[in-house]
Amino acid sequence: MEIYPGTIHLNSYLTLDEQVALVRRCNSIGSGPAGFYTPAVRGGAYMRIQMVCLGRHWNAKTYKYEATRSDYDGLPVQELPADLKDLARRVAAEAGMNIEPDICLLNCYPEAGRLGLHQDKDERPETIEAGIPVVSISLGDSAKFLIGGTRRKDPVKTIVLESGDGIVMGGPSRLRYHGVSGILSDTAPRELNIQGRFNLNFRQY
Repeated sequence: MEIYPGTIHLNSYLTLDEQVALVRRCNSIGSGPAGFYTPAVRGGAYMRIQMVCLGRHWNAKTYKYEATRSDYDGLPVQELPADLKDLARRVAAEAGMNIEPDICLLNCYPEAGRLGLHQDKDERPETIEAGIPVVSISLGDSAKFLIGGTRRKDPVKTIVLESGDGIVMGGPSRLRYHGVSGILSDTAPRELNIQGRFNLNFRQY
């Protein structure tokens, strides 16, 4: 479903079996070396999510990508596996777009997790100007996803993202402000054995 030109919501994109396997994968990634941590932003406040970066690390203090987690523990970033790259390409293609992902931000939202309105604008200018999309996949509890315009003060829509849903934001929607205002507890499929939400957010640097 098209929310805006360039913003495509793929409802129930992943099968339940695919979701179960991907949740296991997220847990494995997050519990390994350079796994989940809570980012501290400029000024010292902590984000209300945990994060793992694959391919390149996003530094929450400098808003730049790097090869090591210099703002946390200095560990080298985990690689972005080929099968996850293929998943991002497949989701983008379903929305009529193309991506060659080399970054995935894997976010873990507890029941009290939130993410303020922001733009994904730290990739290369050429990538952003070309409208190459950001591809997002939701797992676990449903989330209240906010999406507005290219100015912070623009009106926002609220969309409930359920487990297995995809969102693709590219073209004229590449720099839309978006965020997560809340997590709907106990809405995850029972088979996932998860409390809270995983979000895989793929980018092309």
